[in-house]
Amino acid sequence: MDKYQQYFTADKFAMSNGIELIECSPGHAKATIKIEERHLNGAGIVHGGLLFTLADFCFAAAVNSYGFITLSINASISFFAKSTVGTLTAEAKEIARSNKLCTCDINIFDENGVLLANFKGTAYITPKTIEF
Repeated sequence: MDKYQQYFTADKFAMSNGIELIECSPGHAKATIKIEERHLNGAGIVHGGLLFTLADFCFAAAVNSYGFITLSINASISFFAKSTVGTLTAEAKEIARSNKLCTCDINIFDENGVLLANFKGTAYITPKTIEF
């Protein structure tokens, strides 16, 4: 786990938003973020862009954890509920993988287990390896 955490701290955008990788293995990842005032939109709820960033980071960890640079080629998100306080958790699960493409399903929950959003992502697997 330490090797993944060390590698993904290079994601400066995710780190500057307070996202933390808590689990990572090939095709699976979990990441959390503690909501701060800076994460809220004008309506006082968590900004959709933060939810997308949390899910996208979790997606990146899951698909890159095999040791090959893997880059997103498509992503979409659906929002189901709002949140204003607490800790959010994203969990990525790979649902398909070939020699060139992989697809993940990422759910974001609040600390009470309420499903806030679902993110679907597809990525291209490059031949370039990652040094963990």
